[in-house]
Amino acid sequence: MSHLEPEAKIFACSQSVYLAEKIAKEYGIPLGKITMSKYSDGEFQPSYEESIRGLRVFIVCSTFPTADNLMEMLLMIDAAKRASARHITAVIPYFGWARQDRKDKPRVPIGAKLVANLLDAAGATRVMTMDLHADQIQGFFEKPVDHLFASTIFLPYVKSLGLDNLTIASPDMGGSKRAYAYSKFLESDVVICYKQRKEANIIDTMELIGEVRGRNVILVDDMIDTGGTLAKAADLMIEKGALSVRAICTHAILSGDAYEKIENSKLLELIVTDSIPLKKESNKIRVLSCAPLFAEVMHMVHHNNSISGKFIM
Repeated sequence: MSHLEPEAKIFACSQSVYLAEKIAKEYGIPLGKITMSKYSDGEFQPSYEESIRGLRVFIVCSTFPTADNLMEMLLMIDAAKRASARHITAVIPYFGWARQDRKDKPRVPIGAKLVANLLDAAGATRVMTMDLHADQIQGFFEKPVDHLFASTIFLPYVKSLGLDNLTIASPDMGGSKRAYAYSKFLESDVVICYKQRKEANIIDTMELIGEVRGRNVILVDDMIDTGGTLAKAADLMIEKGALSVRAICTHAILSGDAYEKIENSKLLELIVTDSIPLKKESNKIRVLSCAPLFAEVMHMVHHNNSISGKFIM
């Protein structure tokens, strides 16, 4: 191997080993060895159990709460920097704290920017993530950001369903851009749900903009948290005469009683990626792995090849 092309190694934070193992297998190399020392008060210390001097290191970690995931990634980045890794890529399939991308009221933090600063300070030389809650978060970083789209994974599956009278729907006004992008590729109609919240995770009212009668509807969103929005949207669309309602959500947070809401809703199917591990199984939830996408893009990045061909939209 040329000295201009250092070897690549893939490591994982504790809660993302399930995904990193699949990525490493797709990439064609074994997952790197890490040990985690833990103190009785909860403090932990990662340690690389193999040399990474002069190498490109990919650290896989979805930073979903608790904050231990983020802290573990920061410590692993710092350790890699101090172990003389040449390139340190933070591979973050799900970028936590992304909903805090602006000041939406006085005296609140911009959490996404803070996390970007922390990754930069720790020593990450590149960030790779998927379906950020807001595209402008890429601008929070001073290092290169590879922002992948799960549409590369979802669109082939949607086409395989062979649905007639297809309509793409956005569960809120903020997701309209994503819905229009899907509809353009699938040559379908678009409808949008307009919702108002009393407070976070609690919907007050929801109205439908567009016609769904006699249509097979697919709701598209970047994440599903409590499931309230998608369940309410699906029920509303069936009431309005939709033939079927499915939902595509990249990141399956599924907190609280989300599983019960999905099971009791009119949703025929919820399609998600494995960026976050499911807490339990459900007959309504189908998981499509993002490991092949990340492995391929990581290989392209390592060999300095263009990744633009991986963006369907």
